[in-house]
Amino acid sequence: MTDWTEDEAALLDQIGRFAQEVLAPRAAELDETATFATCHLPAMADLGLMGLNLPEEDGGLGLSGPALYRAVELIAGACGSTASLLTAHYLATDSLHLGADAALRARFLPQAAAGSLGAFALTEPQAGSNPADMRTVARRDGAGYRLRGSKCFISNAGAADFMVVYAKTNPDAGARGVSAFVVEPKETPGIAIAPAERTMGLRGGHVFGVTFDDCFVPEENRIGPEGTGFRTAMKVLDNGRIEVAAQATGIAEAALNAAISYAKERQVGGHPIADFQGLQWMLADSANDLAAARALGLAAARLRGTGARYSTESAHAKLFASEAAWRIADRALQIHGGYGYCRDFPLERYLRDLRIFRIYEGSSEIQRTIIARGLLA
Repeated sequence: MTDWTEDEAALLDQIGRFAQEVLAPRAAELDETATFATCHLPAMADLGLMGLNLPEEDGGLGLSGPALYRAVELIAGACGSTASLLTAHYLATDSLHLGADAALRARFLPQAAAGSLGAFALTEPQAGSNPADMRTVARRDGAGYRLRGSKCFISNAGAADFMVVYAKTNPDAGARGVSAFVVEPKETPGIAIAPAERTMGLRGGHVFGVTFDDCFVPEENRIGPEGTGFRTAMKVLDNGRIEVAAQATGIAEAALNAAISYAKERQVGGHPIADFQGLQWMLADSANDLAAARALGLAAARLRGTGARYSTESAHAKLFASEAAWRIADRALQIHGGYGYCRDFPLERYLRDLRIFRIYEGSSEIQRTIIARGLLA
């Protein structure tokens, strides 16, 4: 018995083949050259990957939460950078799906599912872990708003066809003063996008600084009523944290499989190192970590789209998976010995890619705070 239907299983098989035949062979090249993973956009759009998170009425495939979790795992296990680009796009489309009216959804979401790339602009230099402290403002100007401020570490911004921007429409109201807007950066004067940041990992999943200098946004591009942006962002991040967990377990699964294969092949004293109990226990601990992380991720994914609150469950999933995946990849590198430290093997890339998962979309410390609040409420 699985968490997905036969039709979803067939799609997951197709995604798995695509990941191994198309994404995996270029993963090292994208990392080595810092080539933007947008090179895979046409193929991903053809397969329907750009709308996996959306219901059919918004142009997507209507995938269940668990099937979406597994799809992200398969993509991340083949190429973390591509999974990063794709899930950042999901943050933008989820913002519209969860917060926008039917007219705005119809303008942007079917195109997004067909390949139009989105970006999610929430984080600022002085407002990372606490986005309510953002300083970007949207001031009324006739039939629209003027955006002024800056964002940082915005995935996809340099190639985005649309960007969901969170800004204060009432700077004195804290979180209740945050509103959300959809902006088309290629057609909107006053937007400046900095060169891609030089990152430690996910080097093909580019992040950018973005500055808004009195950019005009028409009122019809506001996502929901004024003051509802923060609530929308928090709902979006509940989904995003499940997707971070899926990325983490996908890469961890790839690392564990590499360690198992190497342990069977590597000979010491005429015996494969898989015969040694010390290494067997490392593999067992990694398998246990992976099973637990995946169970937490799927438990949260089952609640997606049900109408139930799952902030605590998504925090559990993201916290445990991001930290367990690091342990798994680190053990896998250790089993490879000196070869694991070399770029001819993917282990060092797995570790570099995984490190950001304990920071973005809410650091491990923020996840612990969310979990504790739920316990003490």
